[in-house]
Amino acid sequence: MDFENKGVVVTGAAGVFGRWIVEFFAREGANICLSDVREDHLKKIAADLRLDPTRTIIHATELTKEASIKELAAQVRERWGAPDIVVNNAGIYPRGLLLDLEVAEWDRIFDVNFRAPFIVSREMAKLMIAENRAGSIINISSGSARHMSAMWVPYNTSKTALERLSKGLALELAPYRIRVNVVEPGFAPGSEVSLLTDHYVEQMIERIPLKRASGPDDAAGAIGYLCSDKASFITGAVLSVDGGNSIGTAAVSEKK
Repeated sequence: MDFENKGVVVTGAAGVFGRWIVEFFAREGANICLSDVREDHLKKIAADLRLDPTRTIIHATELTKEASIKELAAQVRERWGAPDIVVNNAGIYPRGLLLDLEVAEWDRIFDVNFRAPFIVSREMAKLMIAENRAGSIINISSGSARHMSAMWVPYNTSKTALERLSKGLALELAPYRIRVNVVEPGFAPGSEVSLLTDHYVEQMIERIPLKRASGPDDAAGAIGYLCSDKASFITGAVLSVDGGNSIGTAAVSEKK
């Protein structure tokens, strides 16, 4: 897909999907900016993947703080001038009933899942425009954006808002040759911030039509496609890469 020497910014790089995305672009020869609040995790990933320090940026970004995001952008500007690709992958998904939810927790969910991608996209797009560089922004959403679930309403709502924001960004950034698209990855257990029981994992996989969890190359490959020249006429699109999970259940109801 020819990402050799392209500058790629990945937020939430210390998470399950984040690491897979970083690994994909590293294999493709890109320069990587790893962003996450967990700096020690970023350093370990960079070491595990043997990333060249001269081609790698590590930034401990606090996505709830605009100043921290601007520091991230300033570091990218200093090293690369502008990024070629930005993947807003960071997200949080605590669950709980709305009647029990504190306003501070609601704000935190929206700060990370919705407000931060806006600020990151704004700051990185400004760099692209200043350098007259065509670019690609990918926002990571979820099939949850299209339906509500009890206990997950704030997360569902934040992802719905993110998809609408992405289409708005696609409209406004098109004149600058900056494309904005959305990828909805599938179920992938293993997150340190959301521990799941084996029983829950089994139940989730059983309801997926293709009967497996998301793997390292699934969402990452879709992101690569959307950022490549093969997708040069695609912007404002939403691509589900979830084994059919978001279209419904494949279970057959018993006839009476």
